[in-house]
Amino acid sequence: MPFVIGNETFEKLGSIGTAANLMVYLTSVFHMTNLRAAVALNVFGGTTNLATVFGAFASDLCLGRYATVGFGCVATLIGMIILTLTAGVPALHPPPCSAVAGGQQCAGATKGQLAVLALSFLFIVVGAGGIRPCSLPFGADQFDPNTESGRRGINSFFNWYYFTLTIAVVGSSTGIIYVQSNVSWCIGFAIPTALMFASCVLFFAGAGLYVRVRPEGGIPLASVFRVAVAAARKRRAPAPQDPAASLFRTRHASSLVSRLPYTDQFRFLDKAAVVESDSEVVDDSSGGGGGKPRDPWRLCSLQQVEEAKCVLRIMPVWATCIVYYVAFAQTNTYVVLQAAQSDRRLGPGGFEAPPASFTIFPMLALAVWIPFYDRLVVPWLRGLTGVEGGMTLLQRMGVGMALSVVAMIVAGVVEQRRRELAVLHQAEANRDLLSVTLVSPASAFWLVPQLAALGLSEAFNQVSQMEFYYKQFPENMRSVAGSLIFTGLAMSMYLSGLLVVVVHRATADPVLGDDGWLAENLNRGKLDWFYFLIAFIGAVNFFVFLACAKWYRYKGLDDGGRGGADDDGVHVHVHQWQPTTVQVVDDCPEEGRVVRRRSF
Repeated sequence: MPFVIGNETFEKLGSIGTAANLMVYLTSVFHMTNLRAAVALNVFGGTTNLATVFGAFASDLCLGRYATVGFGCVATLIGMIILTLTAGVPALHPPPCSAVAGGQQCAGATKGQLAVLALSFLFIVVGAGGIRPCSLPFGADQFDPNTESGRRGINSFFNWYYFTLTIAVVGSSTGIIYVQSNVSWCIGFAIPTALMFASCVLFFAGAGLYVRVRPEGGIPLASVFRVAVAAARKRRAPAPQDPAASLFRTRHASSLVSRLPYTDQFRFLDKAAVVESDSEVVDDSSGGGGGKPRDPWRLCSLQQVEEAKCVLRIMPVWATCIVYYVAFAQTNTYVVLQAAQSDRRLGPGGFEAPPASFTIFPMLALAVWIPFYDRLVVPWLRGLTGVEGGMTLLQRMGVGMALSVVAMIVAGVVEQRRRELAVLHQAEANRDLLSVTLVSPASAFWLVPQLAALGLSEAFNQVSQMEFYYKQFPENMRSVAGSLIFTGLAMSMYLSGLLVVVVHRATADPVLGDDGWLAENLNRGKLDWFYFLIAFIGAVNFFVFLACAKWYRYKGLDDGGRGGADDDGVHVHVHQWQPTTVQVVDDCPEEGRVVRRRSF
């Protein structure tokens, strides 16, 4: 474990220390406009998160977690070395800006310089695709969950994992960013590169000690695809009168995957388990009794159909989380630019905090809130609601979405005040508002409330979201569940980049001299309106999420024990945010028999 934990710590310090200050690097060294830098970082962040899906599939199909993590570490190290060279070699970045009358003249990057920068990003993306989805499961693989010491070790590992994540965020958002912004970009990138090298050394030093779980070799979503194809091929088949009794089922031989009862959502998929003729079923040669489908792409079992329904039920909730994350995408782009045009002095000595250091506050708020919530709030809510966790997973996710809307409203109000003070300061100093270097006298620490609200939002939503996917996906698809949150983050960053481009083109008018909402100089723009727009989109998304949450059925719930009819004769389900406990009693798992269920 010292090798695994050491690898995790240095890898996070290196990768976070590299990515946290890229907005400032692209605008100050590569002389990109704020708009281009924001879009570039949204695409970079989105692609980085999307790469984790391919890394998870590669690990499960052929490579295994050890090889995938090792490959990712080496790729990330190469990317960091190239990025460090773009800062240290003068030929790989544009020359510094030169002072001219009325301002500065800055040369843009050449195609060759941008190509080298893109190459470094490419290696970092590939590395993240290997490390992020596999590092946590690889660490858990080192323990035997069937022993008491193994279970304690897994719990300890998870605690250390998130502790090192917090340390990495704090270290990279303070010390490393300070070196990058105030000492040297080359040294500031060389430090995380050296840490990444130490991570690789530690990881491969323990190669002879690791437990290496062989890849399963199967495609996790293959059964879902088979159900979709079979249902399409049998779309003209008559719907079964009693699906729970008549749909095809096989002996449930897996002790790791729970058997799912029939549900009446997505009934069009039921036809995948309709037996049209006896020739579709052949005897099970394993001697377990019952039969198996002759063509798995034409006939699926009821278990496979219900697993596909589980995945489909989760998709609307996941889609709302994509929109939810758009608010977080601004913390590494426009929040950094706000801090750069605000008074960042701290204390009597006048210490000036680097703009990118303000990204530490969401993590600090999360770290402070979680122990308080776990020890004080949850016991109080448990006594109030009777729910083990105080609130159901969907309720906690809803609270997180509401907090993100509040955070964006606060962000808009703070930006209004920051810009007003900047305009007043400009008038008093009799300076041209076109000056990009004009700093508002408003303290940058007024950004802390919105960042803290986003941290609390993450504590409610993202933590619950990970648990929700883990519990609601079928057990044989948990690698997909682990990558789903990264896919949502990727889609949200792409959406944020698209939103930035659309808003700029819709609001800017170069002919009239209107820089639009997202002006290069924030003092001439209306960034607050952009934040209010995100808040409005988030509020609409919140109500869509409420509808999805009420419609959602937790895995394993039985229709027979749910709800009744209202005064109008419309069927009413038990509140979907409050899961009912259901015990599944499978005394007769053979083909054609019906599962008995008892609710209590």
